[in-house]
Amino acid sequence: MTTRKESDGSSIISQVEHALNLSNDYALGLVHPDGHWYGEMNSNVTVTAEYIFLQQALGLDLKADVEAYCRYLLSQQNSDGSWGLAPEYPGDVSTSTEAYLALKILGTSPQIPAMRRARASILEAGGVARVRVFTRIFLATFGLFPWNAVPELPVELMLLPSICPINIYKFASWARGTIAPLLIICHHQPIYSLPNGKSATNDYLDELWVDTNKNVPYGLSLWDLISQREFTGLAFGVLDKVLYQLNGLRAIPLVRAYARKQCMKWILERQEKTGDWAGIFPPMHASMYAFTLEGYKLEDDPVRLGFQALERFAWEDEKGKRIQACVSPVWDTALMTIGLCDAMSPNKQAIDQALKWIRARQLLEPRGDWRVYRPQLTPGGFSFEYENSWYPDVDDTAAIILAQVKHDAGSVASNLVIAAATWILGMQNPDGGWAAFDVENDKQFLNKIPFSDMDSLCDTSCADITGRILEAFGLMMKYSAKTGADILPTLRAACARGVHYLASTQESNGSWFGRWGCNYIYGTSHALCGLAYFGEESLVRMIQPALQWLKSRQNDDGGWGESLLSYQSPDQEQQASTPSQTAWALMGLLSHLPVTDDAIERGIRYLVSSQRPEKGGSSWPQAVYTGTGFPNHFYLGYDYYRHYFPMMALGRYLQGTRGLK
Repeated sequence: MTTRKESDGSSIISQVEHALNLSNDYALGLVHPDGHWYGEMNSNVTVTAEYIFLQQALGLDLKADVEAYCRYLLSQQNSDGSWGLAPEYPGDVSTSTEAYLALKILGTSPQIPAMRRARASILEAGGVARVRVFTRIFLATFGLFPWNAVPELPVELMLLPSICPINIYKFASWARGTIAPLLIICHHQPIYSLPNGKSATNDYLDELWVDTNKNVPYGLSLWDLISQREFTGLAFGVLDKVLYQLNGLRAIPLVRAYARKQCMKWILERQEKTGDWAGIFPPMHASMYAFTLEGYKLEDDPVRLGFQALERFAWEDEKGKRIQACVSPVWDTALMTIGLCDAMSPNKQAIDQALKWIRARQLLEPRGDWRVYRPQLTPGGFSFEYENSWYPDVDDTAAIILAQVKHDAGSVASNLVIAAATWILGMQNPDGGWAAFDVENDKQFLNKIPFSDMDSLCDTSCADITGRILEAFGLMMKYSAKTGADILPTLRAACARGVHYLASTQESNGSWFGRWGCNYIYGTSHALCGLAYFGEESLVRMIQPALQWLKSRQNDDGGWGESLLSYQSPDQEQQASTPSQTAWALMGLLSHLPVTDDAIERGIRYLVSSQRPEKGGSSWPQAVYTGTGFPNHFYLGYDYYRHYFPMMALGRYLQGTRGLK
C-alpha cells in the first residue's frame, strides 16, 4: 500500500522532472549558434548616463538614440522621483543627479512631472553638494562643480614602483583600470560644452543646488578626522592638502610630462585589439576622455575601437537603450553548463559545444596585472567577458572547472583543468581565502584616500569565491584516481587552508557574508557547497549553525529572499522570495541534508510552482537584482541568474532522489 508521504514524494519528483524538461528547452532556445550563452547584465542608470555625458563632451550626435535613452532612464525612476542603485532600492542622490543631467542633455524639459519629482527628491537629499566623488568629477568636466572641489589625483602615481606601499597595483583591478585614465582627466581639468554653452561656472544644474556655494568639501575636515580618531584618513587628508598647495605637482613640468607619457603607455598596453579595457565600462569610458585630452582624434584607432567596444555593451529593447557595466558570456556559459549538467540534460551535444567555446578562451599567455606579484605563476585562468586578456578571475576559472568535470569526470586530469587549478592555487591569499582578480590585494587603508567614497579599492578574500573553489577542488579530489598525482597534495593543502579561512570568517549566527551576490544567502550557500567535500567531524561546528541559519530565513511560501539593504543592516535581510536566492539556499541545504528534509521539500515546491512559460520552454520571473558589484554602492541584475541557479537546485534535488549525489 502506498502511503500519502510516498505519493506526495513521487508527485513532487515528477513535477521536478517536468520543470527541468521545460527549463532545459528554454535554456537551449537561448544558446548562440557557436554554443555560448550571454544574458543582459543590468545595473543602475549611472552607466548609461555617463555614456551620454561622454558623447556630449566629445560633440557626438545623440539624436538617433534620444528617444530610446529617455525611455530607459524614465522607466527606472522610482515613484518618489529618485533613481536608486537597483529596483526596489531607495533613491540615491548621485544616481538621481546623473540621471537628471542625462535627461536634460537629451532635451527633456525640466518642467515635465518626472523631472519635477526628480528635482524635488534630489533637493530633499541635500542637492548636488551631496554627490559622490566620481559624480563630482563628471560634473566638473561640464563646469557644474569647481575643479578645486575635487580631490587631487597626481598622475605621478603611475611612476611609483610596485614595491611601494602605495602604487597603482595596490588598487583592485577594476579600480586601477579606472584610476589611470582619471589621472589624465584630473591633470587636464577640462570644461566641455553643455546645450547652454561652455563655462567654468555653468548654471545648467543650478536648480539642483540647495546652497549657491559650490565649493563644497569632499571629505571630513582634518579636525573632524582627529576627533573621530581616523588617523589613516587624517594622514591622507594632510597629504591631499599638501598636494593642493603644490598645485597637484604640476610645478615640475618635466616629471609631469614623463608621468603622463607613462600613464598613457600603461593604458594603451591594456587595450584589447577589439578596443576593450578590462572588459568593464568604467576604464573604457574614462579612457576615451584620456586619449582625446592627450591629443588623439576620434578616428584614431584607440578611440575609434574604444567607442565600438562601448557600443557592444549597449542593450536595446522595448524598455529603451542602455549601456551595460560589463558583459558576462563566459560566466553565463559556465553556469548554464553547470545547470544543464546538474539537471542531467539529455542534450550532451549542447554541453560539448559550450565547453568547446569556453576552452578556446583559456588565457595561457604570460599577460596580466596578476603577474606583478606572481611573476613565476603559470597562466591558466579565464576571464568573465568576451575580450579581457589582462584580468582573468578565479571565480570564473573555478566555475569552468566545475562545468568541465561535472560533464566529463575524465577531464579532471586534462591540460585545461590542471592549468586552471594550478593558476588558482597560485592565487591563494596568505589568509587561506581567494579574491576575485588579485592576490594579497588587501590594503584596506587605501579606502581612506579622499577619492575613495565607495569602499572598493581592494580585492580581498571572500567566502563565496573560496567556497566555489573548495567545491571545484573537492570535485577534482573526488575523482582522485583520474587526477594528476602531482597536483593532489597541493590541492589538499590549499583546501585545508581554505576551510580554515571559512572557519575564521563565519558570522556568529552561522552565516557567511556574500561579496559578489546578495548576500548572506549567497555567501552561506557557497561556503556550504564547498565544505560538503570535506567530512571532518570538526566541521560540524561550522556546518550545523549555517544550515540552521538558512532554515530560519525561509519564507512562508517556501522560498528565500534577501534584500540588498542587508549590506547596510543585516537585520533587514529578508524580503519576498526570489528564484535565484531560493536556489542558492537549496543548494546549500542539499549539500548536507537528505532530500526529504522539510525545508528542502518546501523550497523545491516553491521553485516548481513559481516557474512560468517563456520562449519555447519555462523559466522563473525575477525583477530584483541579486548580484553585487560593490556592496552598498553598485549592484547587478544578471538576467540568467533566475534560470540556471534554479536548474542547479532542482537538478541536485532530483539526483538526490536517485541516489546520484
